[in-house]
Amino acid sequence: MGTETSNLPNRAAIEKVVRELVYSRMGLPTPRTAAAPNPLVVNVSARHIHLTQEAVEALFGPGYELTPVKWLYQDGYYAAKESVTLIGPRSRVISNLRILGPCRDINQVELAYTDAIALGFDIPVRLSGNIEGTPGCMLMGPKGFFDMSEGVIRAAPHVHMSPEDAAFYGVKGGDVMKLRVGGELGVTFSNILVRVGEGLKLEVHIDTDEGNACGLGPETPCELIK
Repeated sequence: MGTETSNLPNRAAIEKVVRELVYSRMGLPTPRTAAAPNPLVVNVSARHIHLTQEAVEALFGPGYELTPVKWLYQDGYYAAKESVTLIGPRSRVISNLRILGPCRDINQVELAYTDAIALGFDIPVRLSGNIEGTPGCMLMGPKGFFDMSEGVIRAAPHVHMSPEDAAFYGVKGGDVMKLRVGGELGVTFSNILVRVGEGLKLEVHIDTDEGNACGLGPETPCELIK
């Protein structure tokens, strides 16, 4: 007489149950088995500035419009041909500070920690757009000067994602994740702030100091962890 096997769990199902049990007893999250809806990209965001149209016209002349020279990973955003000179404390300067477009409704400079030290700034780590109480600076362009009363920050490491990505990772806007970076200088970054929006591509931004510290390159394996 043959043995009835149709109602027995298959090997994959048994392995899944055992794996979940082992990881649970070890206090570790169960490895994700489903395929992510979109590939993860981790980019180093070098120092740059966002400007209002008012600031652009003060620096480059009335009616001036920024000229896109390189489109960024997120749709609709670009590095402009134009740059400015930033004058910091004790008249220390950064020349050729790249403008990112399009224009925004606030002026904001994003520097790495070593940039801030070189300029004599004591700047806070902030999420983009949160500039209240931050230091200001003077900007110089080919047609004039613009005084920023606030807006110089070190940008908090963050991840852009679509609602589809957020559902996959089980997070929402304002949550915090970890970024595990592999390679010879592998590290795990905590406090990666989540930003969710329609049309956003899955992309982590870290600054030049952070990218150099972990030796981030095009082939460096990276993983987002809830």
